[in-house]
Amino acid sequence: MSLDHRELGAFLRSRRERIRPDDVGLVPGPRRRVPGLRRDEVAQLAGASVDYYNELERGAGSQPSEQMLAALARALRLTRDERDHLFRLADRPVPAAGGTAAHVDPGMLDLLSRLPDTPAQVITDLHVCLVQNARAVALLGDQTRFTGLAASFVHRWFTDPSARALYPEADHEAHTRSFVADLRAAVAARDARDGEAAALVADLRERSPEFAAVWARHDVAVRRAERKRIVHPALGVVEVNCLNLVSADGRQRLLWFTPALGTDSADALAMLGVIGTQDLSSRPV
Repeated sequence: MSLDHRELGAFLRSRRERIRPDDVGLVPGPRRRVPGLRRDEVAQLAGASVDYYNELERGAGSQPSEQMLAALARALRLTRDERDHLFRLADRPVPAAGGTAAHVDPGMLDLLSRLPDTPAQVITDLHVCLVQNARAVALLGDQTRFTGLAASFVHRWFTDPSARALYPEADHEAHTRSFVADLRAAVAARDARDGEAAALVADLRERSPEFAAVWARHDVAVRRAERKRIVHPALGVVEVNCLNLVSADGRQRLLWFTPALGTDSADALAMLGVIGTQDLSSRPV
């Protein structure tokens, strides 16, 4: 057992004990013998097995992956400094600002946890999905499972035809223009030496003539509130309002989806809680 792993376990335990269940959207229950969250609750929030999390707190587990550390940081509502400390204790490099392991502000996570009946997720300005609630997974599929450049939905839009099955074909041209204009705005807002944004644009220009042509128009427009149609494998076309809350630095957005007025989308969104999580990886193109 290494010293680092003992320190890692102690740090996880200290962070767990300071959080109340209702801080993370859990029902406290009548009897609680421990302060803060129970180990099984942290495991549930992080998507880990209880046995695995118990091993981590005892300092006896294997070195956790970057994805698991990011999930634990979000489950425990760690600040950026605490998240960085967690990664160092686990002998992992601190993640860059972008990517699927990016830090999510605890306040944004708190708001996400208070929308259990509304599809909601946090994405980066490059359209990398960082975290989703259960209703968002049921509506959109698991958008957090991708890695590398493919973690960006914009990248998949231009390089993976199956990604476009999320929207009706009649809407594809409008989404194409909107994605590219939004991406140009995000790239311009970042430091000129930002490698993540530069790599994304360079790869798309090389691999997608469609992207290259639209990019050359130099259109700029940040995606804000939108009305859009989403194709769901069980519910059909669901028309929603997509609203967003932008973080102070502009790098992350909390998106949530509400029924579009004048449609039957309210009933469809309510059905998401019955249908549950969908495996949308096999959507027809």
